[in-house]
Amino acid sequence: MNVELFKTLWGHSGSYTSAADHAVEAGFQGFEGAIPVGGPERAEFLEALSSRNLSYIAEISTTGFAVPTPGSTVEDHLEAFERIMARSLEASPIFFSSMAGNDLWSFGDTVRFFAGAWEIAERYKVRVGFETHRSRSLYHPIVTKNILRELPQLELTLDLSHWCNVCERLVLDELPDVLDLVAKRALHIQPRIGYDQGAQVPDPRAPLYQPALEAHLRWWRKVWQSQVERGFRRITLTPEFGPDGYLQVDPYTEEPVADLWELNQWAGHRVKDACEEYLAESLSSFEAAP
Repeated sequence: MNVELFKTLWGHSGSYTSAADHAVEAGFQGFEGAIPVGGPERAEFLEALSSRNLSYIAEISTTGFAVPTPGSTVEDHLEAFERIMARSLEASPIFFSSMAGNDLWSFGDTVRFFAGAWEIAERYKVRVGFETHRSRSLYHPIVTKNILRELPQLELTLDLSHWCNVCERLVLDELPDVLDLVAKRALHIQPRIGYDQGAQVPDPRAPLYQPALEAHLRWWRKVWQSQVERGFRRITLTPEFGPDGYLQVDPYTEEPVADLWELNQWAGHRVKDACEEYLAESLSSFEAAP
């Protein structure tokens, strides 16, 4: 089984060519992000992927970016979902990851959206991981559990850092049933480390944040266990430490406390090493069984 790292395009300020070079130099296997709509940027994006033999996880944000467009309807989100999916296919994504829906919708509207989005994905014959993200429909572990009970076909992109922030604690230690459920639905992991006061610890290398790191590693092991049991041939990881208020800065100078690409390289390889250790342990246990 391959364990593959993907570079998030969120927070990358250079060209797609430089992003591709950074990914290759750091031992990453691809990009995750939104494809440009058209023009020279799109051509450069496609060339950067193909010339360096990088894989691609296509991102779909159903209206807005991290936060949905105020007042947008279920129909607006389904239109955006299909439109972005269709325009991304030229880059041959291995699958899609979607920040989808709206945390302010009723439960009925949320189920209606996900049922519609699933039908669109089925029509295009692609897989989609719907992201556990604040401001979106999967913003909370209990809400997510209830949605998955209604729609057992849904797959997830797990960014568990958001739930730590929303619930102000390392909440999945208190919800083993939810952890077990979402692990069984996980298509993809975005291994950012969250804590009680934010979806991104200032620096995951710091001793202060080791309890949060260790908690996330425990949870991801459950995901890897499920992916092995479900016959996955590749485990995909996109470390997603990002800007825009996620990265802490000095309030007067706005100087960042750390370098984002440095954080994502460290987190990616730390989690990949943990995953490969888990896979080796699992293989040894299997071989040792009578």
